[in-house]
Amino acid sequence: MRRYIFRRLLISIPVFFGITIFSFLIMNMAPGNPVDMLINPNIPKEMLEIRKEMLGLNDPLYVQYVKWLSGLLKGELGYSYSSFASVSQMIGERIGPTLLLASTSLVLGVLLAIPIGVISAIKQNATLDYVLTGLAFLGTSIPPFFLGLGFIYIVGIQLGWLPTGGMTTLGGTGGIGDILVHLILPALVLGIAIAGKKVRYVRASMLEVLQQDYLRTARAKGISELVVLHKHALRNALIPIITIVGTEIPLLLGGSIIIEQIFQWPGIGQLTMEALLSRDYPTLMGLNIVAACIVLSTNLVMDILYAIVDPRMKYS
Repeated sequence: MRRYIFRRLLISIPVFFGITIFSFLIMNMAPGNPVDMLINPNIPKEMLEIRKEMLGLNDPLYVQYVKWLSGLLKGELGYSYSSFASVSQMIGERIGPTLLLASTSLVLGVLLAIPIGVISAIKQNATLDYVLTGLAFLGTSIPPFFLGLGFIYIVGIQLGWLPTGGMTTLGGTGGIGDILVHLILPALVLGIAIAGKKVRYVRASMLEVLQQDYLRTARAKGISELVVLHKHALRNALIPIITIVGTEIPLLLGGSIIIEQIFQWPGIGQLTMEALLSRDYPTLMGLNIVAACIVLSTNLVMDILYAIVDPRMKYS
């Protein structure tokens, strides 16, 4: 396992730099430049050119990339074109709330999907199966932004049970309890969307495992049905589900951008939108770097979880 992890880390290095090159090219292919978004259009062109020269936008594209890469290798992500603040500091202040929202939503979605999918598989073609499958399709088909607005109107405004925006109460003392209360609605919206997609995979995986001969043998030995389902069936059914959950991480980071806008959650979603609207290339590159690291790390963790769930799996 150690050799496998070391090899995967080595492979991740060229992949990481490939992502940086691709992201840098994509951002610079867009028409216009950040100066057009920062300066009053009535300012003379000479001043615009001076501004471009100060930001290094007149340099060839490969020179701009080499300068940015040299700063990255020194642990620096540059400075924002719009606020002139350190990109590392800006992302450091926002990454925590986003990871909290994303991880909570993922855990909630999995905790909803696994029992619902297992029950649906056990009760195959029964009324309960149709009801649970219908709810799963409903959770998948409703856009998260629409579901979020619905929760804000019903739960937040009409019923007044939960706050509708922010991470803490304005003017309050904050605290873990206050953060958790504000976390409920956005995490529930993303969790429902995740659960709706994962229920079908859990159900299909369980149905495939329930037809295996070793489960019939376990029942014939007199092992209780609960032990058969939990220890033998569910554990083997989790292997393909781990792959599906791992692929949810990039989608979850992208989906949280919209949810953070709706619920005014102070994460990297809002920072991404601000950087896009202002063509803030250093901030966008820094956000891409963070996302790439999260995805690469998640893929490695998923591979390790395979071996934990199924001890028969060996990595050479």
